[in-house]
Amino acid sequence: MTYARFASVLSALALVGACASEPAPPPPTTGGNTPVDPATAGSVTGRVTFSGTPPAAEPIRMGGDAACIAVAGTEPMTDVVLVDEASGSLQNVFVYVKDGLDPDYTFDVPTDAVVIDQVGCRYVPRVVGVRAGQPFEVVNSDDTFHNVHAMPNANREFNQGQPLKGQRLTEVFTAPEVMVRFKCNVHSWMTAWVGVMAHPYFTVTTADGAFELAGLPPGTYTIEAWHETLGTRTQQVIVGERGVETVSFTFSAD
Repeated sequence: MTYARFASVLSALALVGACASEPAPPPPTTGGNTPVDPATAGSVTGRVTFSGTPPAAEPIRMGGDAACIAVAGTEPMTDVVLVDEASGSLQNVFVYVKDGLDPDYTFDVPTDAVVIDQVGCRYVPRVVGVRAGQPFEVVNSDDTFHNVHAMPNANREFNQGQPLKGQRLTEVFTAPEVMVRFKCNVHSWMTAWVGVMAHPYFTVTTADGAFELAGLPPGTYTIEAWHETLGTRTQQVIVGERGVETVSFTFSAD
């Protein structure tokens, strides 16, 4: 079977599956009845680093898909563990308040969509966070067929073909979940991770490994740092009124 024929069949199956899916449940409530007082709110800042020698990047075998190679180049490498050689900073770590937030607090759910793009046959960004009930959009910016397959545990699974450049898919996750894995059934190396949160206290580290969780009401919290292959690290922190607390996380290959 040719690649074009395979893509056509897979697209049809994915669209049928999407049409046959159960309708998504209604969006969740925003929590309790108490808004956070910005006059007393504090923050948690810090940095995530890697100790030791990070795993070496490996070549990605993109095969004969010319559209992938045209953007990614002829020697693309994996980006699972991204460590700055000079500083040891670790990228793509999802940092969030895991526990300690009073359930009586209420938070507005954003109406703007969080976007993941497909560029050079990769998901960009690889790791991202979204609020439960917030629109989530996946875009195909490649001139090739992609298949967006979300594999949650607490939310509704979806599997949607995007055969055309410029196509967009919008979904809504309704239950908190850390993390939801995305894959492409056509390009096996394509992976993304989405953290679905009931509150706004989450972020993803960039190249400098830094993070900030701002606007936290006073309290005692468990902060977790999650990486897709290196596992998790947690720390407890006490945030006072208008307090700024600093925590650091260190990962290794062990």
